[in-house]
Amino acid sequence: MRILLVEDEVEMAGALASALQRHDIVLDHVTSLAEAREALAGDVHHAVLVDRRLPDGEGLDLVRGLRSGEREALRHLPVIVLTARGDIEDRIAGLDAGADDYVPKPFAVEELLARLRAILRRPGAVSQRSLRIGHLTFDTEHREANVGGARLDLPRRELLVLETLLRRAGRTVMRAVLEEAVYGYSDEIQSNALDAHVSRLRRKLTEAGAGLEIHNVRGVGYLLRPAT
Repeated sequence: MRILLVEDEVEMAGALASALQRHDIVLDHVTSLAEAREALAGDVHHAVLVDRRLPDGEGLDLVRGLRSGEREALRHLPVIVLTARGDIEDRIAGLDAGADDYVPKPFAVEELLARLRAILRRPGAVSQRSLRIGHLTFDTEHREANVGGARLDLPRRELLVLETLLRRAGRTVMRAVLEEAVYGYSDEIQSNALDAHVSRLRRKLTEAGAGLEIHNVRGVGYLLRPAT
């Protein structure tokens, strides 16, 4: 899962990023409405967390813009408003603007995760909760890969590579797409880091008998398909 956080409190954003990372979530942090609109142009996020008070305006303006925009994917993008303004009038304003949920600060990370899971379970939010190919099943809700009923133990970034390839099985996935799925904006990416993740993932899939092959498409990216 990749989340966009629009929040000008840098310390809070850093703490939230660390907490969500432990749950296999990539968090991209921006501090203004302008940066948020630019980030959302990439169509790589599964949900948005937005504060109301931002340096260049009201967070609800971003929500209204998404809901009234021309791009269907953004009109249905799940949005949770995070704010210290928790009065009933403020909550009503947030929901009426088009937010899917409204979470007053301070909040518990576990509650935020539960609310994220809830809105992503709604029809149209996530197209597939279980991905199956070869002998492997990937549970997108619980972030688990299984081969023949046995859990495949993978670190976070290898799980993200696997899910991205599974969602595009049989098609070549460009390196840039994989890197966007695996790394946040603030991550430093070494030149061979993605190749190392794919190499380890390929070995583990083979050892587990997953019946899958990951092919290197030279100069372009990778392709996952059932083993021949």
